[in-house]
Amino acid sequence: MFWALAAGRIDTDGRRYVHELGDIESLNRRALSGELEVTAVSLHAYAYLADRYALLAHGASIGDRYGPRLVSVAPRPAEPRTALAAPGRIVAVPGELTTAFLALKLYQPAVRHVVVPFDEIEDYVLAGRADAWHAETGLPLPLGGNVVRRDLGETLMRDIARDLKASIEYGLTHRAEALAHASAYSRGLDTARTDRFIGMYVNDYTVDYGATGRRAVAELLERAHRVGLLAAPVNLRFVAAGD
Repeated sequence: MFWALAAGRIDTDGRRYVHELGDIESLNRRALSGELEVTAVSLHAYAYLADRYALLAHGASIGDRYGPRLVSVAPRPAEPRTALAAPGRIVAVPGELTTAFLALKLYQPAVRHVVVPFDEIEDYVLAGRADAWHAETGLPLPLGGNVVRRDLGETLMRDIARDLKASIEYGLTHRAEALAHASAYSRGLDTARTDRFIGMYVNDYTVDYGATGRRAVAELLERAHRVGLLAAPVNLRFVAAGD
C-alpha cells in the first residue's frame, strides 16, 4: 500500500511521508497518544480514536469470507463457542485493541485471553480454525484501516487521501515491484506465501471501502457497542480522495 509513497513513485506535491514498520498494536497505542499524523490502525482501536482521527477511505484490510483464525493443537470441538468459555481455556491474541480480539469477544464474550506478539503466536498453537462473522452478517470482516489526524484540516486530509489512493493503485499495477518491497518486511514468509497474503488483504476494498466496506465497519462497531464491548457508539468519519 505504501510502497509507492516510500519509494517516491508518485507526485505528492511536496508532502513527505516517513515510512515506519511497526506491529499493529504498537501503532494503535501510538495513535491513542495522538503521536502520528497518518497511520494504520485496527478498526477496533478506531473506536477510541474517532474524536481525533478520521478514517481514510483507502487502504483498508478487509477479509471477504476470511479473517483472523482461531487455532488449537486439540481437535476442533463440536461446539467451539461453548468450548472457548471452558475453565482453563486461554486464547493468545495479538493485542487488546486489535480487531481480531474484538471479533473473538463478539464470538464468545466469556473467553479468557493472554496478549502475545502476533509473530510469536504460532509458538503457542499449531492448527485448526473457527469462523462466524460472514455467516452471521453476510458482510466481509474489516480488520484494519488508515487514519489521518483531524487537526491537519480538511484540505490536507483530502490531499493525504489522494496520495494514499494513488500509492495503492500504483502498487497494484506494478505488483512485482511492490511484492519485492513487501517481501523485505514479510517476517519469514517466502515469496509465494507473501504474494498470497497480499492477494487476500489488498483488494478492491483496499482501493476504496465502498458502500459494502463502510457498512461492514459500521456493523462491527455497532455490534460491539450493543453487547457492551464498546462503552459508546462510534461516529464514523471517512475522508476520500474525491471528497
